[in-house]
Amino acid sequence: MVQSRTHTCNDLRMEHVGQQVKLVGWMENVREVGQNLAFVVLRDFYGTTQVVIETEDMMAAVKGLNKESTISVEGAVRERDSKNPKLPTGDIEVVPSKIEVLGRCRHNELPFQINRSREADETQRLKYRYLDLRNPEVKNNIILRCNVVAALRAAMLAEGFLEITTPILTASSPEGARDYLVPSRKHPGKFYALPQAPQQFKQLLMASGFDRYFQIAPCFRDEDARGDRSPGEFYQLDMEMAFAGQDDVFAVLERVLPPIFAKYGKYSVASEAPFVRIPYLEAMDKYGSDKPDLRIDLTLTDATGPLASCGFPPFEGNTVKAIVVTDFQGTRKQIDKLCADVEVQAGEKAYWFRYDEKGEIVGGIAKFVQPIKDEVIKALDLTPGCFVGLTAGKLLTAQKTAGVLRSKLGAFCPGHMDAQRYEFCWIVDFPMYEIGEESGELEFCHNPFSMPNGGLEVLKKAAAGEVDPLTITAFQYDLVCNGVELSSGAVRNHDPEIMIEAFQLVRLGEEDVKAKFPAMYNAFTYGAPPHAGIAPGVDRMVMLLAGEDSIREIIPFPMNKNAQDVMMGAPSFVEQKQLDELNIMCTAKEEE
Repeated sequence: MVQSRTHTCNDLRMEHVGQQVKLVGWMENVREVGQNLAFVVLRDFYGTTQVVIETEDMMAAVKGLNKESTISVEGAVRERDSKNPKLPTGDIEVVPSKIEVLGRCRHNELPFQINRSREADETQRLKYRYLDLRNPEVKNNIILRCNVVAALRAAMLAEGFLEITTPILTASSPEGARDYLVPSRKHPGKFYALPQAPQQFKQLLMASGFDRYFQIAPCFRDEDARGDRSPGEFYQLDMEMAFAGQDDVFAVLERVLPPIFAKYGKYSVASEAPFVRIPYLEAMDKYGSDKPDLRIDLTLTDATGPLASCGFPPFEGNTVKAIVVTDFQGTRKQIDKLCADVEVQAGEKAYWFRYDEKGEIVGGIAKFVQPIKDEVIKALDLTPGCFVGLTAGKLLTAQKTAGVLRSKLGAFCPGHMDAQRYEFCWIVDFPMYEIGEESGELEFCHNPFSMPNGGLEVLKKAAAGEVDPLTITAFQYDLVCNGVELSSGAVRNHDPEIMIEAFQLVRLGEEDVKAKFPAMYNAFTYGAPPHAGIAPGVDRMVMLLAGEDSIREIIPFPMNKNAQDVMMGAPSFVEQKQLDELNIMCTAKEEE
């Protein structure tokens, strides 16, 4: 059966009065006001239209129908007596001559009210996601996602990039997160892996002679969920450029992203090129984060000199960081709440005092600051009415805790945050190496395929003990918007000799590199071009544009926080026959 509707439920206006029309959609609501008088709200993908029941036959057609049944309505358009200026179709209504039931809803009670589904429990929303998506508010996020992806694709094609898809079934490789493994039926004991990112394939495309590559790439990582990270799978605008460096990558994204953010975003203002560039060490020292929200004008000040020996035990022998907020209006209760929130998020305490309008040090740790009042006022450049937030610990701990405190203070103090905009920045010059928290040994800090600043020479000096490896920086960069990391990227290490030297510092020799990355290593021995790339996260991008706090709000069918699809019942047990075909034995099973 074909429903040849003449209009959608958002089309009809005063100029259609007197016309015969046919609409189809979901019966959102029925309001009976008399024996043969009722008002029906008909909803489709595009909007809603009021249908007025005035005859016994038409009343019989809708009587007993449950909400969310799909129906076809044929009838005449007329002007409404009581207009609704809030609706695009609020000046008219349809008087039906025929109503046909197309799909009956067989449930008297819905799991939640469609138009208020966002107020429902998240588990219910995910279980009945097909109902949740009928909510125009939820649906609009998915439409936004479609529009943004289309705009990204058009912009990249205009920049001369080719859209090339890379394999989904590939080999497992050490890229930082857990792989999703797929057993091979034809090769017992062997496994494919779903790609954590198309990293190696896009670099191989550069070695293959392609100049500019991109794709809206699906990526798969077995990692825990967060507000800005969905478990299982996500999508990114993956791109790579041959014969290019850091500035080339920056220039492309600075042309592509601002117009899209300004057009589709909740806020109409977005940073213009060039974006601010902040070295990693400066970002940590000034903002306490490698993903700073530049809408906030607060910065960190080093207060170790005057405060480390003030007699307050948490400060002794530690780095002390301060954030000074002028014209602070918070109450003691609000300050305590703010400090408690910092401790929950950072795992470390925040401290405070105020320099009040009378020129006195009051509140918080005031009794420790009072004896060195003049020294602290001078060091922190305080003026009456200031609030001073403080953190302490080893350098990185003090910085990160202060970064959390800065974000909380910015959100709490409207005068210090210009929230209605998208503020981009590049974080550059990341450390090439770090000491692993678990291993206690030298490890790659981020992408092992990044080109080190100083090239082969600095690596050889590090191997000879002439340079501390922890001081080596890489041509690695992050793109940050409003405190959210959208992407990491790098100028790639395309020289096999430099690659071997870089891996030797983390105790992996030439044979290890050849074994772990055979295709890329071999390809680079045939003459590879210098190349660079990046991969902004599409999900995070759309989350920012929609003004949502949870990434699940902009994914059509998201998993829950435990990486479960409660609608489809995934992951699920499979039949023993399937396991036998794949030569798999389960050593443990989750209880049903």
